[in-house]
Amino acid sequence: MKVILTKDHETLGEAGDIVKVKDGYARNYLIPRSLGLAATQANTKIYEESKKQKSAKKNREQDHVATIATEISKVSLTASVQVGEDEKVFGAITSQDISKLLSEKGFTIDKRDIILEEPIKALGIYNVAIKVAQDVEAEIKLWVIKE
Repeated sequence: MKVILTKDHETLGEAGDIVKVKDGYARNYLIPRSLGLAATQANTKIYEESKKQKSAKKNREQDHVATIATEISKVSLTASVQVGEDEKVFGAITSQDISKLLSEKGFTIDKRDIILEEPIKALGIYNVAIKVAQDVEAEIKLWVIKE
């Protein structure tokens, strides 16, 4: 029996592949668990159409994420901190502080999506990476100045 896989299967193949399996395996395992559909003409057409729709949706989402990343990359933040003798910063600037500065600019970014190896403890200009989506990162400029 020919089956269209609806989900990835470690031994049979990836979603969308048409594979030939034994009738009992298809009827008793793949089809009841929604891992596959019988490869009839109607099911093949339906699956191809849904595959096109998913692809178009994924492309739209990638375009949207790319535009958000370019907008975020244009942002420059300024954090004013108190300093003591020898220009030493009291405390540090963390990802939570950067998240608050971004929300003031109109971007809602979770502090876990801001990539800092360690908190910023000195005056200067820093490039901070922000994870916009799974594979997309943007970089902003952070100016740390004294009050």
